Amino acid sequence: MGLGQRFLGSGHGHADDGSGGHIEHAHRYELAAAVGFAGQRRRVYDELVRLSDAREGDQVLDVGCGTGYFAGRAARAVGPSGQVEGIDPSPVVVAYANDHAPSNAAFQVAGAEQLPYDDATFDVVITSLAIHHIPPADRGRAFDEMYRVLRPGGRLLVADFRPSTNRLLSHAIGALSGHAMQHNPIDQLPKLATAARFQKIETGNRRPFIAFVRAQRPQDT
Repeated sequence: MGLGQRFLGSGHGHADDGSGGHIEHAHRYELAAAVGFAGQRRRVYDELVRLSDAREGDQVLDVGCGTGYFAGRAARAVGPSGQVEGIDPSPVVVAYANDHAPSNAAFQVAGAEQLPYDDATFDVVITSLAIHHIPPADRGRAFDEMYRVLRPGGRLLVADFRPSTNRLLSHAIGALSGHAMQHNPIDQLPKLATAARFQKIETGNRRPFIAFVRAQRPQDT
């Protein structure tokens, strides 16, 4: 068992289905995130919220919300007239997220492959460091679901881990966090968005290790 598994739980990083598994220790994950972002976590996530174009009064869904950090930053952007919902398959992190949620955010246990919301519910769907936790065979379905719950003209922001091109650092990431992060196929994200019928697809990077895709559900014709 690797260090990441010992610290975050046996399911993290080395799941048999090719995914990153589930986070089993919320407080430890928060500590690891604080260290991993080297004091830049708030800056990075506020920039991702800006890229998502979340606005005052918007209804936002965070897919794979984890401990709710990204959702909490989005909740500030949408204000008291907006609402942020979050889903994650791990009951442990959902409980942590609800315990630390602002008044305009709420979280529930669910998987990205079958979102528990009606069609066209949200103005914005966001997700960060979560797609690599979904089994590869289910990622297309997750993108289809994100499309389904967005309103026409709704915006999508997908951010995930950008693997290092440095061989030694890549091996260290594999030992700490598992193969799903070490070999995260971020080049597939635009293809998944295209297959799900998203349009206006843009890609980019943010330091220290984030790749993102922005897209939009087209307006009904």
